[in-house]
Amino acid sequence: MKNFLKYTLATITGLIITGILFFFISLASFSLMIASAEKPVSIGSNSVLVLNTGNTIPEQGTNDPLSSFDPVNFTFKPSAGINDILSNLEKATDDEKIKGVLIENGLMINGWGKAEEIRNALSRFKESGKFIISYTDYILTQESYYISSVADRIYVNPNALMEFKGLVSEIVFYKEALKKIGVNVQVIRHGKYKGAVEKYMLDGLSEANREQITSYLSGIWDHVVNQISLSRDIPVEKLNLLADELASVNVNRAVEEGLIDGLMYKDELIDELKSLTGSEGNKKPEKITMVKYSKVEPEKKEKAESTIAVIYAEGTINIGKSRTGVIGGDGFASMLRKIRESGDYDAVVLRVSSPGGNAMASDNMWREIKLTADSIPLVVSMSNYAASGGYYISAPATKIIAQPTTLTGSIGVFGLFPEVSDLMEDKLGITTDVVKTNENSDLLSFYRGMNNYEQIIYQQHIDRTYDEFINRVSSGRGIDKDKVDEMGQGHVYFGKDALELNLVDKLGGLREAIEEAAGLASLETYEIKEYPEVEDPYTMLMKSLTGDIRSKMVRKELGVLSKYYDEINELKSLRGVQARLPYFFEIR
Repeated sequence: MKNFLKYTLATITGLIITGILFFFISLASFSLMIASAEKPVSIGSNSVLVLNTGNTIPEQGTNDPLSSFDPVNFTFKPSAGINDILSNLEKATDDEKIKGVLIENGLMINGWGKAEEIRNALSRFKESGKFIISYTDYILTQESYYISSVADRIYVNPNALMEFKGLVSEIVFYKEALKKIGVNVQVIRHGKYKGAVEKYMLDGLSEANREQITSYLSGIWDHVVNQISLSRDIPVEKLNLLADELASVNVNRAVEEGLIDGLMYKDELIDELKSLTGSEGNKKPEKITMVKYSKVEPEKKEKAESTIAVIYAEGTINIGKSRTGVIGGDGFASMLRKIRESGDYDAVVLRVSSPGGNAMASDNMWREIKLTADSIPLVVSMSNYAASGGYYISAPATKIIAQPTTLTGSIGVFGLFPEVSDLMEDKLGITTDVVKTNENSDLLSFYRGMNNYEQIIYQQHIDRTYDEFINRVSSGRGIDKDKVDEMGQGHVYFGKDALELNLVDKLGGLREAIEEAAGLASLETYEIKEYPEVEDPYTMLMKSLTGDIRSKMVRKELGVLSKYYDEINELKSLRGVQARLPYFFEIR
């Protein structure tokens, strides 16, 4: 027994010591990483800036290595944001050491609003006379091809695949699946186009929803092929014919038809880059990633007296604090209040990439945005989408700027109320009983559906919320309330249609929004301050380590199927009154 206790104690002590050593070694490694991240980076004289479209590209990037810590694989995967890409391309225009840009294409789909933003930034860079080369090793997606179409040359591996086929949006319906497991979903909505709830109540698209999806898919595709036509000098009619024939699958034909410029392997690409950069002998040009180039100090300018706050609002809107993929209404409102009350800012640009979400959280955000817009110019820049609650919070802005490919509008409200009585009783054999003081004390119980009276009460609540929504839009945009109601009803519009309906003021991106804000505030020189501010590195690390590792592991195993896991899981947070698009909205 003595020996057993001795060995057990020794083992426990060893584990504790090992854990402590591991902690301090990790801490030292992280400290070194943080220190290295803070050092400015120097680059060679014949450098090429690399844009990787295969990475996930958030709206706001960060130079901190801990922000990219993956606790599942215990690795760091830094990714530049839209803000980094735009500033880097602008900085590289005047940087003599950067000879050109190499676009390395990957599989990730980041959205057509972001694609438009990046493409326009590349077009501005191209005006400097420096080269842009696009290369694909495996699959050139339509989104990446659209970005690459401004390049001087587009090359793919001889065995690569190219995708050019038109746009599609596939919607998955869960009504029968939920019914089979005993989950019933009651839906209350205002807006005949409010398609977010259809996947839980129908087996397929309603005619109204099919009509609106067809409309914005066609509008976005028309814009895309028109821009490609201008860049590649191929008639629109021919581009549509090539898409119908799936001509791009045969990359040799893609070259013949002028969609791309040639086929080459990596070693041939290196030779091409050496030639373009003037590199001598066996010396290869230095490839600089967007993350690394963000650390290169720009040319020093005189400190401006004026400041514009650029605030990023990306994700679904919910109650509480913000986190990755979620805009916390309370946290956002508090942040904006501090910005407004500080008196340090001459204008605000609000970058919105949100399908909406919780109606109450949206209204709290709206209040702070309106108060700010009443005191200083506030310009909204819309990214992939700013719809439903995303449009709600945009409505009081001084000006709204959207991309032609932005999805916006969706002025409508719904309530989703799942109940699991059949699952509990018929499938699991679990029963419940109720003790209550009043007739409807158990309102919104998960264990029974709403009765007729409760449905009427909630329909009235939904109708009041919708009426408030159209009032907000009417006052913010200066549009007659009846007109807002007519073009509302949950209808989704793409950027160009939204402009015609006066839902937005002009088409453009983040840069145009900043310039608009500066003009409204009569600023000639100004500095940019971005929000949310980057957190303390160790706080960021602890969040990564204590985050939902189980969910991350499930998503990793499911791969591309993880979106369906997320969608079913999201049903929990959809309970109650919502102003939102379907979150898992994909156009490809």
